[in-house]
Amino acid sequence: MFELIAGPCSAESKDQVLRIAHEIELIEGVKWFRAGIWKPRTMPNQFEGVGVKGLRWLSEVKKTTSLKTITEVATPLHVEKCLENDIDAIWIGARTTTNPFYVQELSQSLKGVDIPIFIKNPLNPDIKLWVGAIERIMASGSNSIYGIHRGFSFADNGIYRQTPYWKMPIELKRLLPDIPIICDPSHIAGKTSLIKDISQMALNIGLNGLMIEVHNNPKEALTDSKQQITPNALKKLLKVLETPQNSFEDSNPILTLREEIDSLDFELINILKQRMNLVIEVAEIKKERNIPILQIKRLDQMIKKRLEKTKGSILDKDFIKETFESIHQESIRIQNEIFKKK
Repeated sequence: MFELIAGPCSAESKDQVLRIAHEIELIEGVKWFRAGIWKPRTMPNQFEGVGVKGLRWLSEVKKTTSLKTITEVATPLHVEKCLENDIDAIWIGARTTTNPFYVQELSQSLKGVDIPIFIKNPLNPDIKLWVGAIERIMASGSNSIYGIHRGFSFADNGIYRQTPYWKMPIELKRLLPDIPIICDPSHIAGKTSLIKDISQMALNIGLNGLMIEVHNNPKEALTDSKQQITPNALKKLLKVLETPQNSFEDSNPILTLREEIDSLDFELINILKQRMNLVIEVAEIKKERNIPILQIKRLDQMIKKRLEKTKGSILDKDFIKETFESIHQESIRIQNEIFKKK
């Protein structure tokens, strides 16, 4: 099942909420209307959402459109108020997912409640935190749980507001294959110009839906104005996105290529084993001659030479840099084990 969720970052007024909802309802494929009622803000004295009255506006959306409603919760009281106002689903935000205590409290408040629950990834790229949050909510007895990939906070996020780090949703799919994952390209992008490419990447790797922030007048939005698109822009976006349809599990050419990839991967592992055997020899000489393990100049030279080898290839320089930094880190670990031996 493919889920499309759309709506403003924040519910700002009843008129705004209903106007956007009625426009979104006309867009084929959109089933859910999202709007933040309580907004966790980094700094005080900023707009922190309209609170409970906004839930009544979402109830009005349910009555006057065919859309289901969803909003973010962070406390058991939020859950209680959502249930009182017959909200169809809730999501747990990244800041909340990061704290197991908060998630456990929400899990307790959701016992016996069977509504869809969407769980955003934590702020930092810790797969255990994400899986742990999902498992805690599973323990509440919910039969409909989704993950939401909304990107991760790094020291340098490059062109993004939050780094996509696609490795994480892929790993979640591997660990919890029965949990559908929705992508939130708006929070990853931070600006509307990147939303299309992020959305297409999410579809290409087989994620199960999109949550896109939509506002009738983005420039005047009280929160996240730069990453919200208009209903008309959403309609155009959905028309140009391409959803892979065909299964390739039984495709002989792909299976053959996969076998070749497996073979090369095994060869890489053997090469790494050989490399680390040489590292052990280096470590033993360093230990004998009382030479420090870490040689920064050597690391810089090694990375520089490896990067030179990527010129003219499809390989991404950041990927090569991170790969050899990881290999070097493993080398340091192995050398340290040698140094610890008497």
